[in-house]
Formats: sequence, structure tokens, C-alpha cells
Amino acid sequence: MRRVSPLFDVVRDATGRELLQVYVDGIELLRLTMTNKGTAFSMEERRALRIDGLLPPNVSTLDEQLALAVAAFRRAPLDLDKYQFLRALQERHEVLFYALLERNLTEVLPIVYTPTVGEAVQKFSQIYQFPRGLSFSPRNIDRSEEVCRNFPWDDVRMIVATDSSAILGIGDQGYGGLAISIGKLALYTAGGGVSPMHTAPVSLDVGTERTDLLEDPAYLGVRHRRLKGEEYMAFFDRFVAGVKARWPKAIIQWEDLAKESAFTVLERYRKVQPSFNDDIQGTGAVTLAGVLEACRRRGTKFSNERILVYGAGAGGIGVTWALWMGLQREGLSPEEAASRIFVLDSKGLLTDDRPMEDYKKPYAQKRERLEGWKFAGTNPDLLETVQNARITTIIGLSGQAGAFTEEIVRAVAKNVDRPTVFALSNPTSICEANPVDVIAWTGGKAFVATGSPFPAVEYGGQTIPIGQGNNAFIFPGLGFGCILADAKEITDTMVLEASYALAEYVEKHHGESLSLYPPVDELRTVSLEVAARVILQAQKDGVSQRPSLTLDGARQLAKQKAWKAEYLPIVRAERRQ
Repeated sequence: MRRVSPLFDVVRDATGRELLQVYVDGIELLRLTMTNKGTAFSMEERRALRIDGLLPPNVSTLDEQLALAVAAFRRAPLDLDKYQFLRALQERHEVLFYALLERNLTEVLPIVYTPTVGEAVQKFSQIYQFPRGLSFSPRNIDRSEEVCRNFPWDDVRMIVATDSSAILGIGDQGYGGLAISIGKLALYTAGGGVSPMHTAPVSLDVGTERTDLLEDPAYLGVRHRRLKGEEYMAFFDRFVAGVKARWPKAIIQWEDLAKESAFTVLERYRKVQPSFNDDIQGTGAVTLAGVLEACRRRGTKFSNERILVYGAGAGGIGVTWALWMGLQREGLSPEEAASRIFVLDSKGLLTDDRPMEDYKKPYAQKRERLEGWKFAGTNPDLLETVQNARITTIIGLSGQAGAFTEEIVRAVAKNVDRPTVFALSNPTSICEANPVDVIAWTGGKAFVATGSPFPAVEYGGQTIPIGQGNNAFIFPGLGFGCILADAKEITDTMVLEASYALAEYVEKHHGESLSLYPPVDELRTVSLEVAARVILQAQKDGVSQRPSLTLDGARQLAKQKAWKAEYLPIVRAERRQ
């Protein structure tokens, strides 16, 4: 028996077949999202579970239900309407919801995740209909263990928690950030194979700086300014303590925390409760994988790249960290690796002689490296850095729409025959460059990737797909691998291994493609390979609590344990004592 909830468990019969053993029946059973099959209950189940007569007489298959659901999804006129349809489906018929995601991921991903989820976050209070996940605020944080006990899943293994301070590129969104946690966990399940019965989306509502939200009568969050300093950290301490008491094996993915706290929170808790920050580490890993693949196709060594990262928030510094780690893996010393990465914030190039936040300082260039450079101000700007540093790869995480102008892209193209241009800011409205322009400006030679989906570009008689440098190619597999490894900590090398696993997958399966990333419909396959590699790295790092496995064994384990959206037979049992 696998204990899931006070209301049902997963068990096996004498033949080894999985069943849902439920402790409720009748209309109550139909109101449980994970046990509701709708019209797919068999006639035998209907009688045994006291729902005979409560459903239409026809018994449907999952495929028949799915066809109707997909048609209804496509009839929704606006993307936000489609989002609302999916959320409603998730709250009444969860297996059908995940079947729709699994089998239509390319079409549905932009709705449950970026870019549409950004609009859902902004309008969260206005469109709110269904409770999901856990909400912590100053009103209940002192009862964090009690709040965790209220959650219906007994064995949570993956938590996505956000304080909504830096959602995508749209900033402080107050309580609305819960939609991000819900969306990310949908991808953990549909893309990564993590059972939804082991997941929990979390809002850490510490307040908001948005006066418009605080004054909005419809706003559902607490109405005060954000906690800061010791109050803020004490809030997080109590949250982590509650999680540890209820679910000691749960992994926490910190999501969309502002740069001022993201690094502090990660370092404070990563050895207390296994955790990682997707904006820092996931963004870094997926970007490194794309740069590695661009170098392979160009026929140049990654260790010879000269890389500019535009944007020094959590994502930009996360990318810089991953590139720095990757360059060392390729044989450079830490000092040599640092000398090849140039990071810019709103004040220009980071250099060691200018004031900046502590988290930026490890990646500031030494002033003496700028000897012989020509620039007008105190610190080189974007164009001046491209020209003086002979940049070959330019990566945008600035949230500044159109920041990669024609002049800048052409300047990169002067330094290398096939430049790499990644415009990764989300959502689409704040992307640093449109792929159509980048390809035209470079005569079709640039390797282009974006953070949100863009259509393929027609150029020179070719159809050039635009790879999506989407964290979804990293975090579901990383999280699932950590769960399967029973990891007591998520190390930097485990994150780095996820990146190399993605790059090598692309090389093996799409080495001749014009895209640097795999198609979205291969997300489950990619995630299982990432998970297997992460399991092995956890073993090497000494943080896995599972018996040792070979790579083939890890792959088999990931495939065997991956949850699938399918109906299980349901049997009634007496509620356990």
C-alpha cells in the first residue's frame, strides 16, 4: 500500500495491478479531483461506490473524454479563457486534465506556463474560483505545522513556493504568484512524471509593495507592505520548519523570489531541506545547455567563448554561475573562466571597483582586464562591451524589450561567423529581440533561442525553428531525479549534470536540427534522461539515500516510477483507523 491521503490510497491486488482504494463513496467521491472519473466509471464501480444513477448512463473511455475536452479547450476564444478552462478541469477531473497536457503539450504549454500564466498571475484575484495548494501569511505562519497538516496529501515530495516578489519579468504580484506555483507543478507532472499526489503549490504571502493591489477591493492577499529583514527571514524559517515536520523528504523549489532575497534563501535552507532555486539554477542550466550545443554546431570550443550576460538579477547571475561552472568543467581555472564572462546591469559592466550588491561581486571583471578598451563613461555599456571584449555569445535576461538592437547584434556578428543570441526574458512582451530580426541582421547565421515560444522563421529558403530555452527542460527532470535519489541535498554538480544531460540529448537526437533545444512534445523523454543523470550524480556526490544504480538502472527506475494520466480501477474500503 502507498499511503496518499486520508481519503484514498494506492494499493495492488493479488496480480500486482494498481488500484485506488477509497474510503468515501457517493457524491463525495465524485467531488474529489483525483478519484473522479466522470462518465468513465464502469457499471460495476458505479454500483459498488454508490454513484449508480448519479452519472449519465453511457460509460466513456478516457480517449473519448479527452476528445471532448480538447475540443472545448480549442473553442475558448482567448488564451486567458483557455487557461480558465484548464484550471476548472484540473479542479474537477484531474486525471483528464493531465491526459490533455501530456498528449497536447506543445499546444497547451504556453497556456499553463509562459506567456499566458503571466496574465493569469496579474488577474489572479479577479479570476479566482478554486482553492489549490497552501497559503502562508503573517496571519497563520506561526501555525505552519498545523497548516501543513491540513493539506490532503500525506507524502508530499515536491513543493514550489513563491513569495511573488519577482514574477517572470512583471515583478511584484502579491498573492497572485500562486498561479506560477500551480503551473510549474503541472509541468512537473505532465513533463517530468512526478505524481500530482506528491506535489504542493505554495504561496508565501509576505505582503506587496503594489499600492494598486493593496487598494483593490478584489485583492485576495494580505493588505500590508512586504515583510523585510529579520521579519522576512523569520517567516521563511517557520515555513521550512513546518514543511520539515510534515514532509521531511519534500524538495522545495524556490520560485520567483526577488534578487535581494533569492540567493540568501537558497543558501540558508539548501542543507536544511533539499531545495533549489529555478530562476537561478534552472535558468543557468538550460542556458548553458544551449550554449554548449551552439558551440558544437559551430565547431568551436566552449572554453574559447567570450560571453556577455545582459541582466544581473537572479536569472542573469544564475546563468553566469552555470557558464562559470561549465567552463571549469571544460578545463579552465576559476580565474580563467571568470575572465571570459562579462555581466552587465543597468549601470553597465560589472567591475570590481564599483559598488554593487554582494551576490554580483563574484562575477565582476577586474578593472585591469579593461586595459586598452575604448568606452565613453565610467563603465562600458552593452555595445562597448561587445566591441571591446570581442563577444561571441550574447544572452539577455534584462527584462528590457528590444535591448538587442541591430547595431549590437551586427557587432557580435563581426566577432564570430555564427553568433549566439539568446533573448531569454519572459514574457514575450519584454524579450530582448525578435528572432525574425536577429536572423535577418546576421544573414541567417545566428544561433537564436528565446525564453517564450516564437514561431519558426522563414529565411533564405529555410524554415528555422526557434529553440525555446525553457526551464521546463531542466526543473521537472532535476526534481524527479532528486526524488528518486532520495537526495538529502541538491548540489551544484547535480544541477550542472542536468545541463549536460540536456545538451547531450539534443546532440544525440537533434544534432542536425536548426534548433538548439528539443521540441516541447519530447519534454517527458528529456526529463526522464535528466532525472537518470541526476540520480547518478547524487550518488557520486554522496547525497543519495538510495542503493547504488547504474545509468541503465537509473533510466529504468525513472521510466518505471513516472506517473501517467490513466484511470485506475477503484475499490471501496473501510476508512482506516
